[in-house]
Amino acid sequence: MGIPPDPAGPSEADVLEALRAVIDPELGDNIVELGMVTGVRVGAGGRIDVEVALTIAGCPLRSQLDHDVRARLAALPGAGPVELTMGVMDAARRTEVMQRARWKVREQAPETGIDPTTRILAVGSGKGGVGKSSVTVNLAVALARRGLTVGVLDADIWGFSVPRLLGMDGDVEARRGKMIPLERPAGAGRLKVLSMGFLADEDRAIMWRGLVLNRAVQQFLQDAEWGALDYLLVDLPPGTGDVQMGLARMLPRTELIIVTTPPVAAQKVAARAADMARRGYLRVAGVIENMRDFTCEHGTTYRLFGSGGGERLAAEIGVPLIGAVPIHPDMASAGDAGRPVADGEGELAATFAEMARAIAEEIAPVIETAGCSARMLERVERAVSGT
Repeated sequence: MGIPPDPAGPSEADVLEALRAVIDPELGDNIVELGMVTGVRVGAGGRIDVEVALTIAGCPLRSQLDHDVRARLAALPGAGPVELTMGVMDAARRTEVMQRARWKVREQAPETGIDPTTRILAVGSGKGGVGKSSVTVNLAVALARRGLTVGVLDADIWGFSVPRLLGMDGDVEARRGKMIPLERPAGAGRLKVLSMGFLADEDRAIMWRGLVLNRAVQQFLQDAEWGALDYLLVDLPPGTGDVQMGLARMLPRTELIIVTTPPVAAQKVAARAADMARRGYLRVAGVIENMRDFTCEHGTTYRLFGSGGGERLAAEIGVPLIGAVPIHPDMASAGDAGRPVADGEGELAATFAEMARAIAEEIAPVIETAGCSARMLERVERAVSGT
């Protein structure tokens, strides 16, 4: 007779509900709906035993799924130790998962100009004024300086600022009916950028409603020739409106990075952005805290807006804190001059370089073509069947 579960701990239903927030970014759905969760048990002291079946034994997303499962379950009230066992699906189950993944892509995701191997990171916040666009631009530059090709889509149609922050201007050309992103070098890599700022007058307000805004973003994705990208960073407008929901529909493999500031009020608003992402079955990759502290010329550090907001939000939603950006006068002056701080030297450049390293090596590494994508699974199935 087994040990009964602790009544103060989570139920099996709670565990399954939490695991619905764990998204396989290659297959575009949560691991519960995909049938990857093959066993759940809750025992004494809130101990949780979970069995997850991977599509193939050498899946390169194994460590990411392991981390996401543990993080989500650790955040459950009353949760005790988590024991996670990972197995491998048999051929019949893998075929069923493939069929579901193909259906989801066919029914919900229109074709875009973004290559299937591109890692898509949307940078969002629950409110404006937290420095989201500055973080997006500098993170993109820091990733490009690692020798990568990084796309930047300025989806903040009303409040576009990416062109100014990058010091870019010019007209968007069209070739064979497709918009061509503007490019600029960044270290050993390159940036490809599209923004309403290249198409509209910076001094005039854009007075469009939500559905029209969403259509503009859709055109940037479907009617643009992005070419080969390692990453696409999407600078989202504040809040949880039409653009965010439209992006979840058009690019279901998008992963969200949430920008917050230290105050509790900002943290609570940012948590709603995470909830929006998960309701749309998007993976929340991590949190970046902006405006953490200020160090004066005498070396004294001040927490002008409080402290701990990034850590609290990351713990609340069960994701890593990617990094924290201090308040520094160079951030504003460099943005005004169109020279991102990440493209230089100093404290801020080092901060963004470390966040780029964490993303590229740990949190959302570039997926090799030989990974566990749908195409790879199809090749495995053909090899197993001998066709």
